[in-house]
Amino acid sequence: MLTRYIAIAAIALTLTGLGGCSVNPVTGEKQLSLISENQELALGAEQYTPTQQTQGGRFYIDPELSIYVRDVGQKLARVSDRPDLPYEFVVLNNSVPNAWALPGGKIAINRGLLVELEDEAQLASVLGHEIVHAAARHSVQRMQQSMLISAGVAGLGFALSDNEWAGLIMGGAALGAQLALAQYSQGDELESDAYGIRYMKEAGYDPQAAVELQQLFLKLSEGRQSGWLDGLFATHPPSAKRVQENQELVQNIGSGGYRGRDVYQRRIAKLKELQPAYDAHDEAMKLASEGKFEAALDQVNKAIKLEPREAMFFALRGRIYRG
Repeated sequence: MLTRYIAIAAIALTLTGLGGCSVNPVTGEKQLSLISENQELALGAEQYTPTQQTQGGRFYIDPELSIYVRDVGQKLARVSDRPDLPYEFVVLNNSVPNAWALPGGKIAINRGLLVELEDEAQLASVLGHEIVHAAARHSVQRMQQSMLISAGVAGLGFALSDNEWAGLIMGGAALGAQLALAQYSQGDELESDAYGIRYMKEAGYDPQAAVELQQLFLKLSEGRQSGWLDGLFATHPPSAKRVQENQELVQNIGSGGYRGRDVYQRRIAKLKELQPAYDAHDEAMKLASEGKFEAALDQVNKAIKLEPREAMFFALRGRIYRG
């Protein structure tokens, strides 16, 4: 059975220092393999919806924007090293600038990041980066490392029953959120940058957009922008090394290609038009957390007046009334 295989393999690793290996589908390098591809796909599929719900849920007010993001993502997925993964791309109703990927190609980007991008090539940079995280099994590798640590601590008692493994896979949003929001290693980030840039080039986008975006992220991180620190930078830490290596790669493969600024700006025009309403909502949340309920109520009522179709605003007003 699945669980017994994983448990036995993990225990064997702790006892012998040896374990099952496979070839990384992106890099071609040998790596530890305790979780099969079928298990990887099942994990992503089961955790995708509950993880979205913990991160604000889908952004439904502008369905055309979601379709656009999906189409850009699928264009990149087709040129990836694992084009047959069941990729999905969604826009989340969350002001924090962030994007994440679960195993099996389940990818999300927050509206809070979309409003910060300038063109379609920059969007392609973000999505291509997340595609590599999924294709190269980065979160699966982190899971396996955690399993080995557990095996080392628990010894032979690590073996899980079938029901316990099912609970891990089906355990609601906790595991998915942990995978989505855990910080990637610098090696994972550099790998996702490098192959994501190659995917951009193959799909016809200007890879220089990826360098520009990393330069912006590094500048924002140095300025200690709180929203970014809580979002993208917490999971995808920028660094001067990333900027340098990305620039060197672009110089080698050549810049130039589609930028799509006008198209992108048209696609996010509605989102930008709605931004004052979400700003008021976010300010209301901040005020409520400080116990300033009257001021918070004023802000959330402002948000509702600006966009009365947004259920999230009414939910917040209800919580404020309850104190």
